[in-house]
Amino acid sequence: MGQRILGLDPGLAILGFGVIDGGDAAATAAGAAVVDFGIVETPAKTPVGDRLCTLHDDLHSLIQQFKPDLVALEKLFFYRMGNTILVAQARGVVMLVLAQHQLTPVEFTPAQIKQALTGYGNADKSMVQESVMRELGLPKIPKPDDAADGLAVALTAWFQR
Repeated sequence: MGQRILGLDPGLAILGFGVIDGGDAAATAAGAAVVDFGIVETPAKTPVGDRLCTLHDDLHSLIQQFKPDLVALEKLFFYRMGNTILVAQARGVVMLVLAQHQLTPVEFTPAQIKQALTGYGNADKSMVQESVMRELGLPKIPKPDDAADGLAVALTAWFQR
């Protein structure tokens, strides 16, 4: 039996997720198969507290639906202070939900994800997306970008096993 991995790219406006199964009959060259991917989106004009509640509830639903064995999470990367605070708040909600489900995430920096998927820690976004598509045997690059990022995080965890 394989391992189900949920990869998360946290954000307040958009949380990207990707779910892969490793080591099953449908596995690709990477040894993993896509189960699902997508985003949790919160409207910009909605109060922050309501947006955090949406993330909380939707992430609970994702975990209940997919029952991951492992959760992989992109570490917080500092852009600009205002955005970083909002992402940190969203990440706190993610950590809370994971703790409520007794899931301890493995965490990767953006450079670690790029290195794992492309062999180059400073790869650009398109190189990472193309690698996700190729490794998972997908016909096209997953959209939106945040969903592709969720799959990239999940693949990084699979490669690090």
